[in-house]
Amino acid sequence: MTNLAQIEALLFISGDQGISLGDLSRVTGFMKPAVLEILQQLADKYAQDPDCALVLLNAGQTYRLATKPDLAPLMKHYFEVPLTVPLTNALLEVLAIVAYKQPLTRIEIDDIRGVQSSGSLQKLTVRGLVKTAGRLDAPGRPFQYVTTDKFLDYFGLQSLADLPPLSKEELPDNLADYDSDIFLQALKRRQKQQKGD
Repeated sequence: MTNLAQIEALLFISGDQGISLGDLSRVTGFMKPAVLEILQQLADKYAQDPDCALVLLNAGQTYRLATKPDLAPLMKHYFEVPLTVPLTNALLEVLAIVAYKQPLTRIEIDDIRGVQSSGSLQKLTVRGLVKTAGRLDAPGRPFQYVTTDKFLDYFGLQSLADLPPLSKEELPDNLADYDSDIFLQALKRRQKQQKGD
């Protein structure tokens, strides 16, 4: 695997939060000037390839991948089209985790699910079921996600206290030990109750 591929992989996996120059250097073991040179190579590669949809963004010392600005109408359409489609299991899973553990960051959601959740969070945000509520006071200052009033309406809840309780034996002490199925099953129980009402 090339040095460029390693940096690109880290940029990809860091998602919308991005990754700092210092973290890129620490994880790869490359010196910062070498990382900066590779980042410039990536930026040039993306800019020169008309078939590449990516662009490298830099805010201070944090870098992240995004789609090129001229693809904005297509991306907007992508997030608007699913509004008429029922929530998928993946979306329900992310929504259930946010509902039971809010506020929490995308990384915390990823840890529970074992897969990246940025796309699901974007879709849920567009649908108005989750929103950002400040940033965590931690390196990178990641966004924290919470449910909205529209979420309560969607599931027929008066408040979050109306969520089906998770049994004590299902609740681990450590966030990383949570299984996303715990939350999803509880939320699906609520959907069944709502249909029965």
